[in-house]
Amino acid sequence: MKEKRDETIILRLSKTEKNRIYEKMLSMGIRSLSAYIRKMALDGYCLHLDLKELQRMAYLLQMCSNNLNQYAKRTNECGKVYAADMEDLRQRLDELIDIGKQILSKLAEL
Repeated sequence: MKEKRDETIILRLSKTEKNRIYEKMLSMGIRSLSAYIRKMALDGYCLHLDLKELQRMAYLLQMCSNNLNQYAKRTNECGKVYAADMEDLRQRLDELIDIGKQILSKLAEL
């Protein structure tokens, strides 16, 4: 059951402080001032995860998987593997590895 929030805290701020709080809140993608202040007061931090790299990585992984299946099917049918196909797959895998390293370095900074 959701806990009822019926207690209030009055906080005095300067205009500059208020603006900085709103800027930080909006930069985190949070639209509720209460939620932002509650999270910061209780936990001391808010995380904003940018999932674009993960989405790109998932897309490339799906493309590599599809291509690999097509290469295996063609190899089984005609017994030939084309160097250009393997080079394309290698480049996509290299890009996946680079994106994975970027994601890990960003996570290490948290």
